[in-house]
Amino acid sequence: MTSLNGARVLVTGASGRIGPVAVAHLRAAGAQVTTLSIQENPGLEAERVLLGDTRSQEDVRAALEGADFVVHLAALAHRDIAPPYDVYSVNVVSTFNVLAQAGAAGVGRAVVAGSINAYGLPMNRHDVTPAYFPLDTDIPVDIADWYSLSKHHGEGTARMAWRQWGIDVVTLRFPHVHDEHALMAQSKQLEADPRPGLREAWSYLHTEDAARAIVLALTATTTGAHAFFLAANDTIAPYRTEAMLEAFAPAAPRLRRFVEREVPIDLTPARSSSASRRTAACPCRRSTSRPSSGDPHNGDPARSSDP
Repeated sequence: MTSLNGARVLVTGASGRIGPVAVAHLRAAGAQVTTLSIQENPGLEAERVLLGDTRSQEDVRAALEGADFVVHLAALAHRDIAPPYDVYSVNVVSTFNVLAQAGAAGVGRAVVAGSINAYGLPMNRHDVTPAYFPLDTDIPVDIADWYSLSKHHGEGTARMAWRQWGIDVVTLRFPHVHDEHALMAQSKQLEADPRPGLREAWSYLHTEDAARAIVLALTATTTGAHAFFLAANDTIAPYRTEAMLEAFAPAAPRLRRFVEREVPIDLTPARSSSASRRTAACPCRRSTSRPSSGDPHNGDPARSSDP
C-alpha cells in the first residue's frame, strides 16, 4: 500500500459535501493538498486553496502542478440541480479535462466520485425494478436521465484515460452520502414508506466513511480502471432486507439471501480489492436503526432506540 506522507494531492470540488472531510483525512495521512473549487469555502484548510472551474484547461493545468495523485469530486450532483445541458456537460467535460490532463502530466493515480446512478435506475422516470439483487457492476443499465448518463460516461472516460495514458483510476460508486443527522432523517422517511429506496437498494454512506474510502483507494495497489460500489453494511430503512424485497420487488431474482438488514448490493469486489480492503463497505459510524420485524407494507416496525 502506497504512503501518502509527503505526497501532493489535488482535490477538485473540495468545497462540496465530501470534499472538506476528504481533505482533512488526506492531510491527516501526511498529504500536501491542493484544492480546486468553483465556490469559496472559508472553512477549507489545505496547502493551496484555488478557485477555478474544472472545465477550464488553464485552471486544471495550474492546479495539477506538481501533483502525484488526483481526487476528482467536482460535479453537479443531481439531475435537478441545474438544467439538463448544464448537468451533463459540466460533469462529462470536467471528468474528461481532469483525467486527460492528469494522465498527460504523468499523474499515476486518480480517484473519482462516481455514483450508484451510473446504472440508471435510481432517477429513472419509468416504473422499473433492478434486474436482480444484489446490485453489482454487471447489472443491466437503463438510463433515462442526464445525470445518470453523465456518471455512466464518466466511468468510460476513466477507462479511456487508463488505456491512453496509463493512469490508474478508481471510481467509487457512492450511494446517498451525508452526515449522521441527515441520514437519520432519511431513515425516518423510509420508515414510513420504504418503497422510494428500492432502486438504490436502501443504501447510504456517512461522509466520514466516504473520505476514508477515498484515502484507501488512493493508496491501493490495484491497477487499471475499476468502478466499485460502496455502501454501509446495513440498509437505511429499519426493516429486514428480505421482507422489503418480498414486499416491493417480489419478481426480481435474488442471487442469494440477505441477513437481517444487510444491504442488497454486492460489495465483494470492493472488500476483496486492496482499493479499500478495510472499509470498501464501510459501515456508517452509527447505524440508522436496529433491525425490525415490522411489516414494510404498513410502516409499522418494532420500535427501539438507536445503538
